[in-house]
Amino acid sequence: MIPDIKIGLCVMCGKCEEVCPTDAIHLSSGFVYIETDFCEECGICAANCPTGAIAIKFPVFERA
Repeated sequence: MIPDIKIGLCVMCGKCEEVCPTDAIHLSSGFVYIETDFCEECGICAANCPTGAIAIKFPVFERA
């Protein structure tokens, strides 16, 4: 799943951009951009975010 960024928690530190192995994350003019064509959905950005502003939303399946 593509990471979800909670802008209110993001302090624009750039850690996500630094650790992204595919350079899919960019910070510019106070915004965080994720290039979905390059994102491998690895979760490294979320694991390294010091404020918890990045989350991976996994689908919830109901049991039959």
